[in-house]
Amino acid sequence: MIDQLISAFILPCLLVVVFARITYSRYVGLILMVGLIAASSKLGYTDTWWLIVIDAFSMTVGFYLATVMLRKLKERDNL
Repeated sequence: MIDQLISAFILPCLLVVVFARITYSRYVGLILMVGLIAASSKLGYTDTWWLIVIDAFSMTVGFYLATVMLRKLKERDNL
């Protein structure tokens, strides 16, 4: 149970940032992560509502970090 909690806090945030870095679009990264969370919920890996809420919070943090990362990347390329 504690491993699901730690994974829910870290992995969605990290994956949104990674997907945004690969695709250069934070929206695509967020959509891919929402799809992964929906698939895991449908398959029964995410079984409680509070775990889904933690996943959503983590994705929001990841979206913010991806926004900052892509903004810095664009500023660096413009210099």
